[in-house]
Amino acid sequence: MCTGVSYTSQSHYFGRNLDLEFSYHETVVVTPRNFPFRFRATEPLETHHAIIGIATIADGYPLYYDAVNERGLGMAGLNFPDNADYKPEKAGTTNVASFEFIPWVLGRFATVDEVAAALADVTITDVSFSDSFPASPLHWIIADRSRSITVESVREGLRVYDNPVGVLTNNPTFDIQLFGLNNVMHLSTHPPENTFAPDLALDRYSRGMGAIGLPGDLSSSSRFIKAAFTRMNSVAGDSESESISQFFQILGSVAQQRGCVHVGDEGKYEITIYSSCCNTNTGVYYYTTYENSQISGVDMHREDLDADTLVHYPLVTGQQINMQN
Repeated sequence: MCTGVSYTSQSHYFGRNLDLEFSYHETVVVTPRNFPFRFRATEPLETHHAIIGIATIADGYPLYYDAVNERGLGMAGLNFPDNADYKPEKAGTTNVASFEFIPWVLGRFATVDEVAAALADVTITDVSFSDSFPASPLHWIIADRSRSITVESVREGLRVYDNPVGVLTNNPTFDIQLFGLNNVMHLSTHPPENTFAPDLALDRYSRGMGAIGLPGDLSSSSRFIKAAFTRMNSVAGDSESESISQFFQILGSVAQQRGCVHVGDEGKYEITIYSSCCNTNTGVYYYTTYENSQISGVDMHREDLDADTLVHYPLVTGQQINMQN
C-alpha cells in the first residue's frame, strides 16, 4: 500500500510513502535528456525531459515508483489490487505498458493539462517488463503546481479524475474514495461547538476535539481521509526547510510501523520503506527511509542533464544520529 501527495506552499512539492513488506533495491535515479526510452508498442523517446525519482533499475531500464521531471510535473504509481485492469494492445491508440507509463508521461509533457488531453488516446496495456517483473496493479496520481489528476485503468476502460485534494492511496476506486469525504465534512481543526444538547454543560476538555472521528487506522480508505485532512489543513512557513518538514509531517501522519500491518506470512509486516518529497521547482529530491529519519537529498541539476546514461544513488538506509556531546 502507499500514499501519494501533491502540496503547494511557496514552492510545489510532490512525493509519497512506499509501504511494502520487502524492497526491490530501489535507488534515487536521474534520467538525463538523452537516455533513450524504448517502448514496447509506441514510438521511442530518444530525447525528452530529464527525470528524477526512485526506481529499480532492471536491465538498464529505470522502473520508476515516483518521479518528477525538470518542467515541474510529478507522477507516482500506487498499488491498486483487484481493480487495475490493463488491456491488450488496441489498434488506433497509443499503447503504453504500465511500467512505461511514468517515463512516457514525464518524458513528454510539462503540465497536467497536457497529460489529460493526451490520455484520451491512450491504452494501458497488459505487457510485463519481464518474467521477474510482472505487471503490477497500479493507479497513478499526476500533479503540477496548478492541478492534480488520478488515472485508473479499470474494467470499464481508462478513467481520469480531477483530484482536488492532491492525495491518492489505494482501494477502492478514486471516485468512491473522494465521495467518502462527505462522511467526514464535520471534522474541523477548530474546537467543537455543543450541538449535541445545548442544555447540557458539555466540556471541551482537550485541544483537537474538532477532529474526533478522524480515522487513525492504516487501511487505504482511512489513510486517504487522514492524509487529505492533514494536507488540506497544513500550514507551512516560507522557507524551504519549513516546507519540506511540513510535507514529511503530512506523510508521517499515515506512515506504517513494523508490527501494525501483518501481511500473512509469519514475521512479515508492511512498513513505510521510504518517504519522498521533491521540490518540483528546483528538482531537488528529498527522502527518508524506515531506519533513517534524517532527510537526504539529490539535486538533479547537479548532474549533466544532457547526458545519455542513468545516474543513481543508493538510498541511505541506516539511522543517522547527530550526537551533541
